[in-house]
Amino acid sequence: MIYLVFINLEGKFDNNYYLLDGMTMGTQKYLSIYIIEHNGMRLMIDVGESFKIRKILKKLKDMGLYPIHKILLTHSHWDHAQGLSKIISSMKDLDIEILASENAIENLKHPENMIKGFENMGDLYPFDEEITPLKEGDIIDINGLELEIVNLFGHTKDSIGIIDKINKNIFVGDAILERLDQNAFFVPLMPPDFHEEELLKTFNKLRNMKDELNSISLSHFGVWKDNHFEQILDEMESLYFKVKNSLIEWYIEDPSIDSIVNKYFRNFTPNSKIWNEKAFVFIIDMMLNGLKICGLIKEQPISH
Repeated sequence: MIYLVFINLEGKFDNNYYLLDGMTMGTQKYLSIYIIEHNGMRLMIDVGESFKIRKILKKLKDMGLYPIHKILLTHSHWDHAQGLSKIISSMKDLDIEILASENAIENLKHPENMIKGFENMGDLYPFDEEITPLKEGDIIDINGLELEIVNLFGHTKDSIGIIDKINKNIFVGDAILERLDQNAFFVPLMPPDFHEEELLKTFNKLRNMKDELNSISLSHFGVWKDNHFEQILDEMESLYFKVKNSLIEWYIEDPSIDSIVNKYFRNFTPNSKIWNEKAFVFIIDMMLNGLKICGLIKEQPISH
């Protein structure tokens, strides 16, 4: 039996999808942590931030989804990987295999590599234990369920996807688009090693997989199926360029974050029921940092 589980705030059940506790920056439906279980073996996709680990472990035990046998990281940004050391030390009686892109291993050992533009995100937790390096085409066997790894670079240079061909689903981390609800989204334009040319290759790669899939699992947030899945693949590139070009234009007009956040809301998410201004100040500031670090906008003084 296969379970796809994503950890979040609400505690709802929808077919094979569970919502458990977890909230970031006061925003519900923000981060998904997925569990795949097959024939008694469990794979956890991403671990979240360090301060959430105790709550995540409690929920896994409460739902009978403990122990975890493998942990796979979609990429090495702090909100996906910061809790790795803590969760492993909390399960030190278990023999857990850690898997990540071959490009992520140095970042996990040296998390300072990935904090430019995220300097205020708390303590760093280097992970020095053994990691199984993954590359495109590798197969992960979950007691008979085979998952295929695909490189989805651009958001980071270590972003990977996990294809479940049996269930026609792909887990993409933050690689292409974040959709917090049908009317709230942001794009994978984040520091420190965003690369637009690689992102466009990732968009094209996913479009070429469209006929083989019918759902997509986003880290921010949840599983999108059928027509919603097709909509994400159809819109991911155009939304990226709309947001990128708008942020550049708005920053030149007025670089204050409050002004840009207000314009983002009015232009892109006016009907969202999940809008949280504090969270989107953070998200949009990170996208601006991504643009600055890769040289697409230049720092400007803020007038008073």
